[in-house]
Amino acid sequence: MAEDRQNRRYPQNLQGVLQLAVDAGSAAEGPAPIEPMSEERKIWLREALADVCRGQMDEVEQMKQCLAVLQKDGLSPKEGGGEEERDDEDEDERESAFEMLSELCENLDNARDWMILGGLELCLTQYLCHTQSGLRWRAAELIASCAQNMPQVQIHLLSIGALPKLLQLTDSDPNPTVRVKALYAVSCLVREQEAGLQAFLSHDGFSVLMRGMQSGNEKLRTKSAFLLLNLLTSHPEQKDAVVSMGMVQQLVFVLRTPHSPFHEHVLGALCCLVEDCPQGLKDCRDPALGLEVLLRQRSRELQGKEESQEELDFCESLRVACFHRQQSDDNGMDR
Repeated sequence: MAEDRQNRRYPQNLQGVLQLAVDAGSAAEGPAPIEPMSEERKIWLREALADVCRGQMDEVEQMKQCLAVLQKDGLSPKEGGGEEERDDEDEDERESAFEMLSELCENLDNARDWMILGGLELCLTQYLCHTQSGLRWRAAELIASCAQNMPQVQIHLLSIGALPKLLQLTDSDPNPTVRVKALYAVSCLVREQEAGLQAFLSHDGFSVLMRGMQSGNEKLRTKSAFLLLNLLTSHPEQKDAVVSMGMVQQLVFVLRTPHSPFHEHVLGALCCLVEDCPQGLKDCRDPALGLEVLLRQRSRELQGKEESQEELDFCESLRVACFHRQQSDDNGMDR
């Protein structure tokens, strides 16, 4: 019996505790246990659950402390410290608070608690427009962490007008990191969120993505193209509206820029725009674009490059969809 206790392994974290509860529930549905839960195991389980609850409370307290830091107008002057030194210390402290919050709010319960504490409004009203770019991008990153996979938080952020501000930062902030983090937050608000998509459309979000793909910021180009592809795949009903903006011509223009890995997403978006979308197909076939020659040239360049196989597949699929079908249609008309 002593050896059995010695070999028994108890869970070391919350996931283990939950699994233990599931196992106990499953066992209850089956045959009766051979022996009741030992007193040792009951004590361990009570202590483990108490630790979990205490840990959650500790994290809420940490968030409250971070909130207090972010709400301060400024740090108290320190003896021997100049104004510039105090400003640097103030900024460092706020940045540290944001970093801790971003980590804590990866937990969905903490993200909801941060919303209840009023932290999201603080991010929107004071920090997305802050003069320090390090605080702007950290605020956008925190918003993204809270919104990801959390519909309740997404709806709240949409209701307080976060999306237009994030789109504005994506489009025109002078700091490249701010633009990337703001787009990340936009993505967390509009993917798989119908209300977010409607707000995105009403604020001309597809034009923001178009300009993002044409920027000099490689990360922004990549994330803009990826979000465009994701939205067209998830919401094919938006194809006609996107095509009417001249998106096909813009995407082909992007493909003519020096080759970059994000071109894979651009080609994927074009593949979406020619599928069950007559105007998109017509635009791609426009001889003035020279798309057929471009696709043949790109296919040759990508041949034999294992890391570019998906881009090559998109390239070939687009060429077949646009130009092989066209040749078949022309031949049919000749007959």
